[in-house]
Amino acid sequence: MKYQLLDMRDNARLAVGLVERIGEETSRLKHTPLATDGAAREQNRPIADHEEALKAVAAELAHDGLGLDSPELAAIGHRVVHGGKQFTEPTVIDDAVLKEVERLIPVAPLHNPANLTGIRTAMSLRPDLPQVAVFDTAFHTTMPESAARYAIDVQTADQHRIRRYGFHGTSHAYVSRKTAELLGKRPEDVNVIVLHLGNGASASAVRGGVCVDTSMGLTPLEGLVMGTRSGDIDPAVIFHLMRVGEMSADEVDVLLNKRSGLIGLCGDNDMREIRRRIDEGDEEARLAFEIYVHRLKKYIGAYYAVLGRVDAVAFTAGVGENAAPVREAAVAGLEELGLAVDGELNSVRSDEARIVSPEYARVAVAVVPTDEELEIARQTYALVANRAGERND
Repeated sequence: MKYQLLDMRDNARLAVGLVERIGEETSRLKHTPLATDGAAREQNRPIADHEEALKAVAAELAHDGLGLDSPELAAIGHRVVHGGKQFTEPTVIDDAVLKEVERLIPVAPLHNPANLTGIRTAMSLRPDLPQVAVFDTAFHTTMPESAARYAIDVQTADQHRIRRYGFHGTSHAYVSRKTAELLGKRPEDVNVIVLHLGNGASASAVRGGVCVDTSMGLTPLEGLVMGTRSGDIDPAVIFHLMRVGEMSADEVDVLLNKRSGLIGLCGDNDMREIRRRIDEGDEEARLAFEIYVHRLKKYIGAYYAVLGRVDAVAFTAGVGENAAPVREAAVAGLEELGLAVDGELNSVRSDEARIVSPEYARVAVAVVPTDEELEIARQTYALVANRAGERND
């Protein structure tokens, strides 16, 4: 569970933190009180679930005088992974919203339950405060039906809500807008291919600030090769594994989501470790890297065709921001499409958004650190402020 406390008057971060290994034998809570310039504090102890995690975070904030009971707190924004077709924008949470998020659990079984726990815990701690859901899928609801529909029987698809929803939407929204700013243009004047490359990875084609295609589908499994997920695969592989390999549906699910991708190909899902192994001559790691880049390059080409004109390709998230060899390999050979990276610019490490393509390149290659928490906060605060203004009117 990641969290930030922000002052939206100037987007200042007052506190940031992370709770990881929730439910394991030893969990870790790292909390940094930026408002008081305090040193980071760590707890290493068992934290059973997301409810206990959020209560531990609330205690850390209270320790710094920034508790959830503060009268200055305007709202709490929650990342919710799956909003289906219904939720196309940030939404104030009520019982009906909770029921719909719960109804969508079958298409997001790993994420929506934890999201619901976080929401309900926060509501119990501050029942008087607006709670806002910002949906990972919302940015992608602008996709035309030609991109969102799977070519299966329409009645079956509609009955079971089977369509391409897309994920990482808050990141794609933030990065596409920030890329336009980097180019000195308005979002509506820019076409961007956004590559969100972390342990989970997705691509999007954004035309004039609006998503027209994205690589993830009904679930976050489709698309690019990821840390532990296969990405695109022939659906018949699943039938083959069930019939010939005698694997259950649950076993295939675990295989494709947790034992595939980079970790399935070479035993590592950390790109830094894979690059280290390549430098030492490890052929298994080299092939995993080449498969990863091959899929990435295919999506760049596909979304170039979808957009027709591309102003920038933006790399973001852990791998996209930090792995220069990935960026270099992804655009290598695409010079005829106007894509190239400058070796010196590309090798620089920075927390700032920047262009890493040479001046002569027709299409900018950008590295844009994502900020999903700030995007969630912006959308949350804008909604709450707008509702307050309507009441005053």
